[in-house]
Amino acid sequence: MKNFIQALGRFASSWTGTIIIVLFLIFFVAQSFVIPSGSMKRTQLIGDFLFAKKFSYGIPTPHLPWLEIPLLPDFNGNGHLIEGPRPQREDIVIFRYPKNNKIHYVKRCVAVGGDEILYANTKLLIHFHEGAEYIKANYPADKIISLRGKLWVENPYMTKYPGIQYAPEGADIFEGLLRYYAYNKEIDMIPVYVRGLRAPTHEIAGKGINALYAKVDEDHFYMIGDNRDNSNDSRFWGSVPYKLIVGKPWLNYMSLEHRSYDSVLNGDEYGGGKDNARLKRLCGDIAIDTQACEDLWNKQRFTVRWGRVGRRIESIQQEQPIE
Repeated sequence: MKNFIQALGRFASSWTGTIIIVLFLIFFVAQSFVIPSGSMKRTQLIGDFLFAKKFSYGIPTPHLPWLEIPLLPDFNGNGHLIEGPRPQREDIVIFRYPKNNKIHYVKRCVAVGGDEILYANTKLLIHFHEGAEYIKANYPADKIISLRGKLWVENPYMTKYPGIQYAPEGADIFEGLLRYYAYNKEIDMIPVYVRGLRAPTHEIAGKGINALYAKVDEDHFYMIGDNRDNSNDSRFWGSVPYKLIVGKPWLNYMSLEHRSYDSVLNGDEYGGGKDNARLKRLCGDIAIDTQACEDLWNKQRFTVRWGRVGRRIESIQQEQPIE
């Protein structure tokens, strides 16, 4: 046994052993990711560097880092070497973008297979497939609405996770989805009119519309950013199949404010940087589109957000955001 331990130590200290151990950890245990966009603001911030647990939902088929080339065939046809538990409602999940599997996204799972969704401006209503008794047993009466002969829960996660917000930084996303639909661009939701729903009515092709509807396919998961008005998510491109699920964010190991003043003020080509609310909090009574505000921003650019470093995502997401 002693000789085995010594041999293992020599192997681990060699270049070959180090590389193999690091790759093993990346493939099967934990992997580093950086938050590139504001879709999860204010729960996860642009510039948060985090470790994700790769084994939370089974063991995904390993991919070569950076190139994202699969190293093994998909033996089970579900994107995982070892099948595991599925994402649960409320989980923050890392997954492969359905439109481009080489890109990783981070969103919150708001609904699972069989659930139905109505989205109307600042209202996200979910009919959980378990039915009325489950809904009444698990959610307060003031969140439950009866529509279309079913019970729906309005914004079921906002009370628990303070980072969830409706704070548009540009065009209204609900109206944007309607325009996509009107111009025959692909979205995942169907425009409907729901009697009794308190929401503005829009018109498409002479028909009144006050909500968008979707039903989640089995073994699929509906992912929406906590920054609800500024998130490219399942409302546009649909629910995420289990085969694309990668893991669960675990720990922030670094958090760096690196955005330029221009990107925070106007957004950037990737749509990820605009954050006028952050500028207003920083600059106070100073107009955000002035040199004085830009100077204040540049003084704190490239600073470490020490309050987020070494913090578990599970605890951060339940606190009142300070950013």
